[in-house]
Amino acid sequence: MVRIMTPVVLPELLVAAQARHHEARDLIATFARQETPTGDLAALDDFARSLAERYRGLGAHTRLIDTAGGAVLVADFPGRGERADSRPVLLLGHHDTVHAPGSVSVHETDGQLHGPGVYDMKGGLVVAESAIEILAELGWDQRPVRLVLTPDEEIGSPASSDSVVANAEGVEYALGLEPPHADGSLKTSRHGSTRVRIFVEGRAAHAALAPHEGINAIDELCDQLALVRELTRTLPDVLLNVGAITGGGRTNVVPDRAHADIGLRFRTVEDETAVLGLLARLEPVRAGALVDALVLTSRPVWAASSASTDLLDAVVASGAEAGVAVAGAPSTGAADTNLVGALGLPTLDGFGPLGDGAHALDEHVRLDALASRIALLAGVLHRV
Repeated sequence: MVRIMTPVVLPELLVAAQARHHEARDLIATFARQETPTGDLAALDDFARSLAERYRGLGAHTRLIDTAGGAVLVADFPGRGERADSRPVLLLGHHDTVHAPGSVSVHETDGQLHGPGVYDMKGGLVVAESAIEILAELGWDQRPVRLVLTPDEEIGSPASSDSVVANAEGVEYALGLEPPHADGSLKTSRHGSTRVRIFVEGRAAHAALAPHEGINAIDELCDQLALVRELTRTLPDVLLNVGAITGGGRTNVVPDRAHADIGLRFRTVEDETAVLGLLARLEPVRAGALVDALVLTSRPVWAASSASTDLLDAVVASGAEAGVAVAGAPSTGAADTNLVGALGLPTLDGFGPLGDGAHALDEHVRLDALASRIALLAGVLHRV
């Protein structure tokens, strides 16, 4: 059960966050200029090391966990005052972005800061760092913080998921630094997200002289996708997207190989089990064809729970005392918070700054709302 400490008025948090407005804005811009596209291990690890150095300067013990997708950064910040011996809060973030280097410029217009990853989610990293710094400057009590940053979240965290789960052991609750809903609401649950590659192996043959000797892998793949689509039509809460198809090469050759990458979103564990079970049991339509399905990444359903509802109530109360109104709502998107929310850990996401354009060329954060997000998180670390 998440407990909130004795009520107090915390206007100083918002005042302190407003005083750091320009510093926070500049730090987001600095982080955005150090581009870290998913898969660029050198850039990702350089950024992780620079963050580790910053966090050590704030008193954290840091470690880097090497993975095939880059280093996972774990920073443990000590608690303070009466909260020093409390169980830690887990803050989850990532430092990879989707943008190709040089594709998005860092600039400010009309109260918006634009740049690669400013909204998703380097702005969230600045919110976390600023909240911790404010509490240290004020000398206020603070629950210990374990900050875990992954290098491959944008592709489903295939290499870092185990590290996220391992570092959730022993924490009181988890907060995600992803962007909030458009109105600033926090995210109280998330759909499950699974990426699957369906492979088909057929048999090559001359398309005109001996088509009967071949097994068309592309035709087989199309039929398999139709079967999967037919199942999902009976499950209206399941989202299916065929994102990529590869196969064949010449019109005069019966193609012997093909594969498709599909993305699936699940609202319930039952739907997730049904669809993944079907994919595990795919059978070829054509005699002699081979069909297989490989799960590339999988984030389990994080369902709404009383534990997360209690946490939201405490966060809403803490925000009100700091002069920040906040609410909560479910999300169809998936993130690393799926991994811990699915374990039953009280979890909320969306503590990053307000903005828009995630993954788009106009990605930006709203500077007028930056201080309120910093104050909100600082209040939670102090009170909840």
